[in-house]
Order: sequence, then structure tokens, then C-alpha cells
Amino acid sequence: MASVPSVSYSITVRLEVPAGGKAVSQITHVVESAGGIVTALDVNTAGHETLRIDVTIATRDTAHAEEIAAALERIADIKIHKVSDRTFLMHLGGKIEMQSKVPLRTRDELSMAYTPGVARVSLAIARNPEDVRRLTIKRNSVAVVTDGSAVLGLGNIGPEAALPVMEGKAALFKRFAGIDAWPICLDTQDTDEIVRTVQILAPAFGGINLEDISAPRCFEVEARLRDLLDIPVFHDDQHGTAICVLAALTNALRVVGKGIGEVRIAMAGAGAAGSAILKLLLHAGAKDVVVCDFKGAVHLGRDDLDDSLRWIAEHTNTSGYAGDLRGAVRDADVFVGVSAPGILSGADIATMRDDAIVFALANPEPEVAPDEAREHAAVVATGRSDYPNQINNVLAFPGVFRGLLDAQADGVTLEMLAAAAKALAEVVAPDELGPNYIVPSVFHPDVSARVAGAVREAAGGRPRSEV
Repeated sequence: MASVPSVSYSITVRLEVPAGGKAVSQITHVVESAGGIVTALDVNTAGHETLRIDVTIATRDTAHAEEIAAALERIADIKIHKVSDRTFLMHLGGKIEMQSKVPLRTRDELSMAYTPGVARVSLAIARNPEDVRRLTIKRNSVAVVTDGSAVLGLGNIGPEAALPVMEGKAALFKRFAGIDAWPICLDTQDTDEIVRTVQILAPAFGGINLEDISAPRCFEVEARLRDLLDIPVFHDDQHGTAICVLAALTNALRVVGKGIGEVRIAMAGAGAAGSAILKLLLHAGAKDVVVCDFKGAVHLGRDDLDDSLRWIAEHTNTSGYAGDLRGAVRDADVFVGVSAPGILSGADIATMRDDAIVFALANPEPEVAPDEAREHAAVVATGRSDYPNQINNVLAFPGVFRGLLDAQADGVTLEMLAAAAKALAEVVAPDELGPNYIVPSVFHPDVSARVAGAVREAAGGRPRSEV
């Protein structure tokens, strides 16, 4: 439940009120007394005796919205006509659409865009398949593919329920990088079926963005598709998160005057995001890392190691620490959490070294309460928009795909991810850098262009290490 009123739970209430008197002040008083915030008040229609008013109110959650609506209904001489959830209104009919880029006003234009003129273009591509990137939407298109098995923090809710999230992702691609992205929600959670389906859909796209596929299947899906396809395959839950974490950590370390090769890092979460973050941190020079899952530290002495956990054990925890997360955090310089809410307290953060860095990224409730963490750590970041230093993947994936598409890249490498993180970190100017500003705003005008340029340049280099 949200602790404070949020636009995510905002409602618009249409009220009919007497034209004279104190109706407006009564409305505001009732809403504020119930813990809501009036963010807008618009007169819809006006008459001699009554006014029809639309009141927009930020609330904490659905139950709170219903409580406020009931309180308004109890005001004498006021009638409620309609209560609208603004988030649901935004989603009516979907959030994206397809539009033609060319005019179709005359017979001549129709003949060039479609038959018979289009046949010449098809034959040209048949003769030289590489022309498909030049002459079709493939040069600017990404498939956003999910099976609905790990959607946001909601879990395995299925392909239909995942569609609004994938639409949102497509809208972000367009808004921040000008990329045409298409939500592909698959009614299967069979790894072979997912891989085969994406393989046979791939000719229409310049890149594949895998989204909200649960671990460990997501690792196999991505690895197999990379081997099968000649276009980039990017799992945003893994690589987008990793880019943002490395960028934020780069700047946080600058704030506290430490180097990535000298700090001790404790991580919570060994799934898709945690594994990708770890690989990129190691690539960037991290040397002392302990990763914990719900069973404690990952180490070679555990008897439950699958392939992914074994890789982690082989590349981290050189001391063989076998305790729990709290012990791993003690005397660490950095904590990175991509796991579960409320698993640490402020007292745990107090056991970290001086000038500690805490990235508590579980959403919507972080691993440790941000206010508690800030009492003991020098820099704190979360995945939330209501605290400074929000680690948000939209900082990365639009620019990454813009660079990949522009370079006509055939894959994604660690060098590209590291270049993206470096560029993202450098968007924050030295005179802006501070404990509460280690990553730029998602609306910063330079983010996507700088990330895209870095990825485009890295895509032209050799040798390359596969992600």
C-alpha cells in the first residue's frame, strides 16, 4: 500500500453542487480530512442553481479512494455523478497505435505504397535480403516479448494481464528513442515454444526485447535466441537493470571517493537481474562480491547449485562466506538489492563501512526502508519515484536499442553494456553530482542520445565478449 497519496491512485469525481455557498471549501476540507490531496478542480458545466465540478484527487490506494468518495457523498446538497480512476482511463482502448508514415490520398500514392509498386521493392529484397533493413520498418522496430510469467512485482499473471505493461514499454521506446516497438504476449511458458515462436517472428524486427520472463527460463531463452538470430536479443530485466546499476554505482563511488576495485559489495538477489548486475560489475572491475539468495550466501559448498548459481559461486565470495545476508552486509561498502522487501533494517546498514552505498531496488517496497538507510549510508538509491536516485530502466533500454538499431548490430556484448553505463553516468555533470543526484532524470534530454551514441560506437569494435 502506498504510504502517501500518489497519482497512480488518483481519481476524478464528478459532483453536482449548489451554485452558491461554501461547497468548494467543503469538498476540499473533506478530502484533506480523509488524507487525500485535491490536485485539480474544474467546472464542467455551470447553471443558475447548480454547478457540475470535476475534482481530481490523489489517494493512497483503491480502498482509500473509495473511502474519500463515500465521504464526499455524505456532504449535504452534493450529488456524485461519477467516480473515474484516472489510471484506468489512460488505458482505455490501449496506449499505442499504428500510423502510416506516408500519405495515401491519391491512386498514385496507393499504387506506390501497395500494389503494384510494392512488388518492385519486394523483389529487390528477395535479390538482396540485407535491403530489408533499408526498405522496411525492420530498421526501426523492436519486438517486446513476454510470456507473462514474471510481470513487474505481480508474478505469473499470464499474457493478457501482461499486455498493458508491454504496451507501456512500447510507448516508452517511442517517447524516448523514436523506436517502433510491438508488444508480443505469448500464450505459452514452454521454453522451446517461446524460442521457436520468436525465431519465426524475428524477420520483421531489428531487435528483440525480452521482458518479464521468469528465471531461470529467461537465461535459456535468451542464450538460445542469441545463437539462432542475427539481430540483438536484450533482456531488459537483466541488462537494462545492470546498466543503470553500474552507472549509478560509478557516480556514487565518485561521491564517496572510492574505486570499484577496492570496495566490498554485498548483493541480495541471484535471479535474472542479480546475475546480470554481477556480470557487469565484475566486467567493470569489481573484485570482492558476495551474492545472497533466500538461502543465504552463494558459495561452492552449497549442494543446491544450478548452473547459474554455480557460475556465481565460481566468480565471487573468494573467502567462502556461508552465512546470511546480514552477515554479508556487515563491513561492506556497497549493498545492491534486487530481491524482496524488508529483509534489512537500518541497524543492518549501520554495520556497513563508513560512506556506505545502498541500492535497495525491490519494488514497490525496498529491501530496507530508504529513510532508515539514509540515517547510516552516504548514498541511497531505490526503484521508487518518490525518493532521490531512482534506478529506472527507462534510463537505459531506449538508448541502447537506438544504438543497436543504428549500428545494425547482430548481438549485444558486455562492452556495449559497459559503454552504455559509462555514457549514462557521464550525463550527470561534475558540478551536479551529489548524494541525492547520481543518475539523471528520465526526462533529461541528453540521456537516450548519449547512451545510443556510446552503444553505436561500441558495436563497431572488436574483439567483443558475449553477454
